Amino acid sequence: MRTSYLFLISLLFISCKQEVSWDQIHHLNGYWEIDKVSFPDGTEKSYAINTTIDYIEVAGKEGFRKKVQPTLKGTFDTSDDAESFTLLERNGGISMHYKNELSEWEEKISSLEQDRFSTTNQEQVTYHYKRFTPINLE
Repeated sequence: MRTSYLFLISLLFISCKQEVSWDQIHHLNGYWEIDKVSFPDGTEKSYAINTTIDYIEVAGKEGFRKKVQPTLKGTFDTSDDAESFTLLERNGGISMHYKNELSEWEEKISSLEQDRFSTTNQEQVTYHYKRFTPINLE
């Protein structure tokens, strides 16, 4: 009886797990700021203020991520540096695969909504982002 009960609870958790779908990928486009980082040991680091923002642009299964700095005028200072990535389907999920001359890495998109998303890297560190909203001084 106990085994059946544990099986049913496990099945419930597995069936409730929501994977990111290709229909949601367009939500990645735009400006994002890091909200917090969750480490495998259960600790978290929160970010109250961000001096740099990530700009992400996706077209099909290709995209890039660029660091930008918001200004008080409502514009962004940026460089021409960007990290290109390819979106890949792996183990029922979607990952952002980066490759440059120096290294190669992958981040699984753990969750994706219009105003929030998170990625988990190979070291099981999860980065939580929220949509950037400019500071309005008026």
